[in-house]
Amino acid sequence: MAKLSQDELLAQFEELTLIELAAFVKAFEEKFDVTAAAPVAVAGIAGPAATEAAAEEQDEFDVILDGAGDKKIQVIKEVRTLTSLGLKEAKDLVDTAGAKVLEKVAKDVAEKAKAALEAAGAKVTVK
Repeated sequence: MAKLSQDELLAQFEELTLIELAAFVKAFEEKFDVTAAAPVAVAGIAGPAATEAAAEEQDEFDVILDGAGDKKIQVIKEVRTLTSLGLKEAKDLVDTAGAKVLEKVAKDVAEKAKAALEAAGAKVTVK
């Protein structure tokens, strides 16, 4: 088989659909035991002071529902108010222990959501 140049390979890939290209990438990863994910820079070992500074600077929080409590319907209503979920999705989220209601929100939004969910009878954690 003749070796293809980079331009010739790109011309071949242009003819593929997105689904075919995704299948090719998956097959390439399996064949050569590699991943197409972007490389992540590895940070050096951080001391305790660096870890504390990072914890103090946290500006994104997750609101995690630990339990629905006795008033499950009220909690489902509150979850629907806080998110754009439909009734079934909100019920499934409430039924799942440790489910994230909100992800990567500001501290004040997380605290308001926690207060609203706890008022409805839920057990909530903000991380």
